[in-house]
This record gives sequence, C-alpha cells and structure tokens, in this order.
Amino acid sequence: MIEKFIRDLGAGVGVALPAVRVTGQDPVLPSVFPLGTMAAASAGAVSAAVAAYAARHGRPAGPNPGPNSGPVSDPDSGPIPGPGSEPDPATDLGPSSKPDPVPDPALGLGPNSGAGSGDPEVAIDVRHAAVAFQSERHFRTDGKAMDVWAALSGDYPASDGWVRLHCNFDHHRDAALRALGLAPGSGKEAVERACAGRTAVEVEEAVVREGGCAAAMRSRAEWLAHPQARALAGLPLVGLSRLPVPGGPEDGGGSRGRGGVGEHSAGGGVRPLGGVRVLDLTRVIAGPVAARTLAAYGADVLRVGAAHLPEVPGLVVETAFGKRSCHVDLRSETGRERLRELVRGADVVIQAYRPGTLRARGFGPDDLAALRPGVVCVDVSAYGSRGPWASRRGFDSLVQMASGIAHENGDGLRPAPLPAQALDHATGYLAAFGAVAALIRRTAEGGSWHVEVSLARTATWLDDLGRIDGGGVPRPTVEDLLATMDSPFGTLTYVTPPGLAGGVRPGWTTPPPRQGEHPAAWAL
Repeated sequence: MIEKFIRDLGAGVGVALPAVRVTGQDPVLPSVFPLGTMAAASAGAVSAAVAAYAARHGRPAGPNPGPNSGPVSDPDSGPIPGPGSEPDPATDLGPSSKPDPVPDPALGLGPNSGAGSGDPEVAIDVRHAAVAFQSERHFRTDGKAMDVWAALSGDYPASDGWVRLHCNFDHHRDAALRALGLAPGSGKEAVERACAGRTAVEVEEAVVREGGCAAAMRSRAEWLAHPQARALAGLPLVGLSRLPVPGGPEDGGGSRGRGGVGEHSAGGGVRPLGGVRVLDLTRVIAGPVAARTLAAYGADVLRVGAAHLPEVPGLVVETAFGKRSCHVDLRSETGRERLRELVRGADVVIQAYRPGTLRARGFGPDDLAALRPGVVCVDVSAYGSRGPWASRRGFDSLVQMASGIAHENGDGLRPAPLPAQALDHATGYLAAFGAVAALIRRTAEGGSWHVEVSLARTATWLDDLGRIDGGGVPRPTVEDLLATMDSPFGTLTYVTPPGLAGGVRPGWTTPPPRQGEHPAAWAL
C-alpha cells in the first residue's frame, strides 16, 4: 500500500522512482487517521527521489565520512529498524554526541546496491517516519523540552462550537485581541468570555479581518462543501510545472560558472545532493522541514531570515540542522539586491510566505526564473494558491480545525488535534520531494520549475488515505531513533532523519546555527 502511494507520487510529478522497501505498518500514533502511512509515504518518496537523482548523476547515495563523523557501526548507519526492533548490543553505541554518522561508499553501499537489481536500495520504516513527524516534541536542549505555544494560542468554546486562535507571534495575538474588542494585554479568561458570546465563524472572520490567524472547527462534510475545499479538489498533491523565462535562454544543466550539480560539499564529502544550493525563505515547520530534509542529503542550505521578523525560538533551532543562517532585510533595496544575488547562485528556492507576498517584492516564481534560469521554485502555503482563502494566514493546527480533522479525530463535541503536526511535516517532506523531482526533470528536460504544496491539500490527501482503528494505540518507543549533538545552544537531543537511499541513511553534519550567524553569501 505505502509502496503504491510512493509510486503514485512519482507518477504525479513525471518521475520514475526506484522500488522502496517498507518496514512496519499502522497504527503507530494514536489517531483514527493513518499517520504512519502518511509519514512513510512522504518521507519514503524523498528517499526514492534522492536515490534516483544520485544514480542519474553518478553520485553516491550517502556522504563520505567527515572529520567529526561517528563510526560506521553506529546504529544510525545500520539496517533500517523494524516496527519493534531493539538495539543490537553488539553494535548499538547509544545516542551519539557527534553529528550524524556518514557511511563510506567504499563499503559497497553505492547507488546500485539494491539486492538482485540495478536499482538503488531505498527503504523507509513506518515507525521512524511517524516519530520524525513528532520531531519537535522529542527535541531537547540540555535535556529541556520546548514549549511552542503562546499563552493565548488554543481552542475556545464559541456560542455554537469551537474556534482556535493562533497567537504565537505577537502581532497575531494583538490582532486577535482587537478583533474580540479586548484591550492589549488581556488574558485567556477575557478571550474565553469574548469567544463564548460569538459564533465560531464570527470569531474566525473577525480575527482574519484584523490580520490574525483563527479557524472555526468544521466537520468533514462542512469543509467539503466549503468554497476553499472545492477550489483545492482538482489540484495535485504536489504541483510541478515548468516556468517560462521571458526574454532569456533556459538553463537546464544547473551551471553557475562554478561547475554543475554534484560538487563537493563544504564539509569535504561527496554527497547525493552535494553542490545543490537551496535558499530557505521559510519559518515555523513545513518549509523549514523541507529545507532541513534536503540538507540531510547534502544540499548547501542557506536559511534567510531577518532580525525584525518574529520566530518561534525552539522551532527555529530544531528545524535548522545542517543549515547556515543569514539575515537579509527585504524592506530595503540593498536587501532586495542581496537576495537577488543569492537567487542567481541558487538551484532551489523554498518560500513559505503567503501567496503573493514575495511576488509583490519582485521575487515571484517568474521573477526568480528570470534571475536564475534553471531555478526550482518551491511554494509552501496554508490553503493553496487559489480559492477564496488563498491569501489567508494559516498554520497546521488551524487547517486541522478548518478541514474537519480535529472534529473527526475526537468525539465531534470538542476538537482533538492529531498527535503530531502531521500536515506540517508531510507538506515539508512533499516539498522536498517536489524539489528533487524538479531537479531530475531539469536534468532531463532543462528549464525552470515550479513546485506547489499546501497544508490544506495535504489534509485532503490524509482524508483520502482512509481511517484505522488506532485511537487507543500506545505511543511508539523512540529512544533508538534519537541522537545528540553539541551546539552553540547546548547539547541537543533530536530525532534522526528517516529513510534509506542507496543503502545509507541521510544525516546532518553540522548543528543548528545561531540566527544570522553567517554572511548572506554562498559557501565556496
């Protein structure tokens, strides 16, 4: 079943993927929705696409060991764990305090190592993928978990149901308070009273009008009848289309005057996505997960933020493994020109601002293709790029409420969120998959490419996957899927990236950087 879903994803973007060996099955996480299946299909598709890309370019599917790599006998480079696997005492060294191990291609785990075939060996474990969907929940800094929710973020009873407010950013909190007629600094009890006197949709619309983020809890039937759901119905899960380059030639080879794709990475090892430059213009979870996933396969990822933009402190660290970080202020022409220079040297640009936001500053997909013929533009949004909610602000928890997931996952009387930010993580993996698929298409056909994914379209996919009897399943064991790494923030405990491409695992060789730590320039 999962193997078929992965094949279907490849067919949807016009790429033939190698066979994927799947271990484990649902239920993994406590939910009526098959979250393990969703996780394994989305993460497994990335592994398959990376293996196909690496084989096409003659690259090893796994990185060479760097100077700080752990030994090859580390469990993260061994056989993929099964659904109930226990560490092998002969090889298990426990969580490593070093960067993820990077096996040596000389061990014979090259791109044509699939048993009895010329295909790359590709595998995904359902439990590992599902636990990766909860990565921020298992993340620790010096043993301490992070709290990603602000005081006013949460579900509130309305006069006819429930509404969720997303107030993690101060300006979204202030917008919610204005919409409810409350004074700045008002607390949760005042918000509860204000919501109780209005319908859920009235609260939702008032908050959105003020520039905030809210969603009324809808049933599945109510969502399917909604104009936004109808606008999404005909869209592919991963949209991939070729971009025109007005007035200029198209460059399909990835050449930037510095050699083609497949260069040695800054860490000194040849990696499957080595030489692929990725601009990460994203925040929170979905977009950052996409870029972090590409970094795990060796892409040179430069995360572009700005000092004036708010961040969720823990998430901006947890999603930054393997990346560098710079600041660019797009409010100034100097900053915009700096970003143009970065785009001219990029292979992939991932952005997760509301549709139209970057286009208004001269960085829409067509603008990027004109700046850098051959670029792959990846757009991540909450509700998609068409329909009445196309420009609406949104987050995973809000899409769960709006689309009927929070209604059906519980008893229908009060919202019950999924046990993971599953829409965020799945959309992030699908965005990474789309990016690699576009690189494969670019190699074969030339041109610039546009990838589109959204949380709401991913929610439709989850709905299409059906239901399981998983509401009472115990939470999975995770200890064998965790590792540690020293960082500027302290010792970090994190979920290792799932998957197996060409016989070896993805991994991060550098810890999360401090925000703006690096210059706004590509590494040599």
